[in-house]
Amino acid sequence: MSSITLDAIAKSFGKVKAVHELNLEIKKGEFFTFLGPSGCGKTTTLRMIAGFYYPTKGSIKFGEKDVTRVVPEKRNTGMVFQNYALFPHMTVFENVAFGLKVRKQSSSEIKRRVEDALKKVRLDQYMMRQVSQLSGGQQQRVALARALVIEPDILLLDEPLSNLDARLRDEMRTEILRLQRDYGITTIYVTHDQVEALSMSDRIAVFNAGVCQQIGTPKEIYNNPANDFVASFIGETNLIPVTPAAADAGTIRLNWNEDSGKSLVLHNYHQGKWSELSSQPLSVSIRPEALEVLEQPAGENTFEGKVEMAQFTGAALQLFIRIGSRLVQAMVLNNLTLRELEEGDIVYVRFPEQHMRLLPRVMGEEEHEE
Repeated sequence: MSSITLDAIAKSFGKVKAVHELNLEIKKGEFFTFLGPSGCGKTTTLRMIAGFYYPTKGSIKFGEKDVTRVVPEKRNTGMVFQNYALFPHMTVFENVAFGLKVRKQSSSEIKRRVEDALKKVRLDQYMMRQVSQLSGGQQQRVALARALVIEPDILLLDEPLSNLDARLRDEMRTEILRLQRDYGITTIYVTHDQVEALSMSDRIAVFNAGVCQQIGTPKEIYNNPANDFVASFIGETNLIPVTPAAADAGTIRLNWNEDSGKSLVLHNYHQGKWSELSSQPLSVSIRPEALEVLEQPAGENTFEGKVEMAQFTGAALQLFIRIGSRLVQAMVLNNLTLRELEEGDIVYVRFPEQHMRLLPRVMGEEEHEE
């Protein structure tokens, strides 16, 4: 396994800048995820690491070795593609053995390593079957075995689960993570699926429009997003564009932009943090599970609202509540204590201060609308 260092790498295709200057260090044995919407630069970055694209500027190192201009076959990386890229006319054994044959390994060594890899992905009993006779999940495992059998320093996975149904995706997430832990291999995983990123990763880089917005652990990204884009892309959140109305001795009053009569109050706000944020457009982010839905008013940061939709999911009640001109989403755990709520019911919604995050706004206000 190897560490990876990206030093100010950028990639342009003509006049289109696909990846802006990116600095990133990935540790040995780390499961690192590139997360973002389509066209955000995550796959382009992965392909630069694989050697399929050379950066327009900047450098790439594996450990201490500069591989910026090294061809893909000499980087010792294993790649799993979105469409698996298996050879349909070959058996499972032949597909997995292909990379070893290219490396001119002996027949006995190929047999040993292929059998070992197929046991690890639990496909040894399918060794002589044509890949076209396998299910999608089984083909995915063949692609993983083929990437791992060459004993790469780095494993690269480009949206490998996007073609599978929901149940198989859940199974394969566990399988990929188990294999990564067994091999201890440095892994980069590209996805647009937030659940995959949060459940599998040691760390995540969130991309948008060619720019890395934030790097952190799943908990850091979810609980302390860097801006409103990250907050909205990682899980569900309520984003409220606000304008500072007053700030004194750590207490900040923030007016809702679309409802002049409503404001949120934050106490004991760090002065340095406020100085950093106060000169730019701001939004407050609060997760649905952090909102408190009450039957009576409860003081500061509490607003009357009307239930527009209530969805019972078993474990929780998902509520969509109209507060003034804004629709907020709340999630109430099914603890049997809250009365049955229906469309049209009047409730009170409290925004607990400790769960509110004041964030710089990089999206337009229209993108915050329901």
